[in-house]
Amino acid sequence: MRTSPLRCRDGNFDFRFSCWRHQGYDTFNLMTPFHSSHTEQHFTGNEMVRDVVLGMADGLTVPFALAAGLSGAMVASRIVVAAGLAEISAGAIAMGLGGYLAAKSDAEHYAKEREREEQEVIEKPEVEAMEVDEILQSYGLEPRESRAVVNTLRQRPKAWIDFMMRFELGLEEPDPARALRSGMTIGASYVVGGLIPLAPYFVLTNASEGLHVSIVVTLSTLLLFGFIKGRFTGASPVRSAIQTLVIGGTAAAAAYFLARAVS
Repeated sequence: MRTSPLRCRDGNFDFRFSCWRHQGYDTFNLMTPFHSSHTEQHFTGNEMVRDVVLGMADGLTVPFALAAGLSGAMVASRIVVAAGLAEISAGAIAMGLGGYLAAKSDAEHYAKEREREEQEVIEKPEVEAMEVDEILQSYGLEPRESRAVVNTLRQRPKAWIDFMMRFELGLEEPDPARALRSGMTIGASYVVGGLIPLAPYFVLTNASEGLHVSIVVTLSTLLLFGFIKGRFTGASPVRSAIQTLVIGGTAAAAAYFLARAVS
């Protein structure tokens, strides 16, 4: 947990408008800079947690299934390790690139939509003003109140566009470094997750014994991972742990039996 301004992505109008004010504007005071002395505790690492969960979940299940399938084929532990490391390398690269491209696409989409809004504010200011008026009134503001906000926004084109991006389109400006950070986080999480079910095979020469230990280690890690995730996100840690164990365990079991069927 850390102290930070509110985020605009979720919540009702009051929550999102409060966030918008925290980020530098007080619309009802002629758009003068607004800085509240009041601070609140909010978890702001949702994107990071999502990336870690995505990478760890895949890393725990896919290499486990591969190792389990090879163990069922009665191959030596060194073969399981070699195949597992190859899969982890390829999987981490693929997952990391996927995360990078997805975040990059989000940034490009935001830039394109903002460019369109900027053009519309210049070419169709009356239409855009009506849209702001409708948005405000849909949240309960009286016509005279919404008109005051609209008139103020028209004096501040940048703030006007910011408002339209957040309240009309529901878009928040992405962090420029988000794409690279997302790709690196997902890739690294995949490597960490993948090495966990593979670790017993480094120690045990018998692949069948390694499989039994790997099952225990993988399920225990899913339980612990879910508990920690719950603590960070504010959800019930116990519920999060059980949910992660059930979902991850089911995915791992399905992958295992599929690998066994193929082998």
